[in-house]
Amino acid sequence: MDHATGVGDRSGSQQDELYRKISRKLLPLLLVCYTFAALDRVNIGFAKLRMAHDIGISEAVYGLGAGIFFLGYVLFEVPSNLLLARIGTRKTIVRIMLLWGLTSTAMLFVHDTTSFLVLRFLLGVFEAGFAPGIIFYLSYWYPPRLLAIPTTLFMLAGPLSSMIGGPLSTWIMTGLNGVGGLTGWQWMFIFEGMPTVLLAFVVRRVLVDSPAQARWLDDHEKAQLAQDLADGSKARSKHEFRQVLRDPRIYGLAVSYFCLIGGMYAVIFWLPTILSDSGVKDLTTVGLLSAVPYAVAIVAMLVVSKRSDRLGERRLHSAVPAILSGLAMAVAAFSIGNLPLSLLALTVSAACGWAAYAVFWSMPSAYLSGTAAAGGIALINSIGLLGGFLSPLLLGHLKDGTGSDTAGLLVLVGMLLASGLGIALIRLPARTL
Repeated sequence: MDHATGVGDRSGSQQDELYRKISRKLLPLLLVCYTFAALDRVNIGFAKLRMAHDIGISEAVYGLGAGIFFLGYVLFEVPSNLLLARIGTRKTIVRIMLLWGLTSTAMLFVHDTTSFLVLRFLLGVFEAGFAPGIIFYLSYWYPPRLLAIPTTLFMLAGPLSSMIGGPLSTWIMTGLNGVGGLTGWQWMFIFEGMPTVLLAFVVRRVLVDSPAQARWLDDHEKAQLAQDLADGSKARSKHEFRQVLRDPRIYGLAVSYFCLIGGMYAVIFWLPTILSDSGVKDLTTVGLLSAVPYAVAIVAMLVVSKRSDRLGERRLHSAVPAILSGLAMAVAAFSIGNLPLSLLALTVSAACGWAAYAVFWSMPSAYLSGTAAAGGIALINSIGLLGGFLSPLLLGHLKDGTGSDTAGLLVLVGMLLASGLGIALIRLPARTL
């Protein structure tokens, strides 16, 4: 009895060490890469504080430019992910990072409405497939029961980029304004775009397409991983993309994600403006205060996803935070001008929204396998990111029309509440969740 228990303990310990080893090898690089990807969605909000005046764009045009990124992303995301399944992760990610890094840097040449909109659209086209491609890639390395934590660690790039992007962007914009004949926001795009190009060469050298190609895993570890993945795949009920296209649960997830993303990204794009409207006029202070909600969001993501993995429950761990995010947003909508209260409410909303977002992606990853996973994850993300296109556009029009942030924020309240209720009502097969 004791001997058997000892063997079991050693086996479990070896298994734990295997996944720690995989995490150490993959997640730091993927997190850094996604952090620079997410900066594209953060820095535009800070650039707007100066760029809008310099090139003469309205609130509505800014909202369109912020959102049109997602339109380009949506149009090319499913093809990009299906191609990834055919040619491999490494080639796909290198191609994506090179093109988006160059396009992000090229934002320094924006001089009017047309160039602003065209480059934002192209940025979405070239970045299409990166995040869902990596989520799919993680399913090569972790069985469904262990996906929440690595997915969350990768997703930390979102709040991490927002946390460091605010102070970094405002520091560059104020410290380098006028240097070399360029404005501060032009230097910001250079310093936050070019590292992505350099990282593409690191990815080309370091990343492998599958565990079978990983020289840093021995034969026993590869066999253990293959067995774990095989056991996990038995619980997945969708294997081909055409099955995904006929599954109403996939569209339910997509619509819920649409509402969640709409609420989250509108805040990312407009938080600097909301803080400015609340009386914070110093650019550096705006950057520092904007980091607060995302620092708390990182903690919330880790706590909620760890609890989700421990209990083996996904649906409510995503739905409840989404609803709480909407309720906190409602408080923020009616406290514009009261900086302490509005910042507290936005912090709670951001933290809960990001926690819901992280756990959400463990659901389709556990439900789908094969080409269904590559295409299905991209399909959910594509439909969902339309919320990232529409909500900033709507927020801009409502602010132009009413002169206030309140009406737009109330729309986001409705989207976040709808997201939580939608996720709560979706019942995936019990064996996957």
